[in-house]
Amino acid sequence: MVVVYLFRILILIALVTIIYTLIKYFRNPERYLSIAKEEGDFFFLDDPNNSKKNFQIVYKGCSFEGEKYLGTTEESFEVVTIHLSVRNPLELKGLSRDDLYFLEKEILIRYPHAKVEWKHPINQLFETS
Repeated sequence: MVVVYLFRILILIALVTIIYTLIKYFRNPERYLSIAKEEGDFFFLDDPNNSKKNFQIVYKGCSFEGEKYLGTTEESFEVVTIHLSVRNPLELKGLSRDDLYFLEKEILIRYPHAKVEWKHPINQLFETS
């Protein structure tokens, strides 16, 4: 009789664990990032309260990473510089200058005091203009 109750408790614990794992899987922001990359959508993954943690952007199937640097403004300490790089330069094929301006605009919406600096090879596109 005790074995039956223990078995039921183990089944209940297993079900709770499975449900918890499924919830964690479906709410994982990295999953949203990969879905946006596959579908060619825009997704901005960031922790705005942590200035040390880099943010990630997916736009038109291309992955970007932004490094945030803290500095002073007239009022307070804010993110003042962002170095934006592409994870795989081959993914840049098909992106236009207007797409990069769109990404800058989206970053400046979230970090209005920041100056966006593009890393190689994107910075060469802006130097040729």
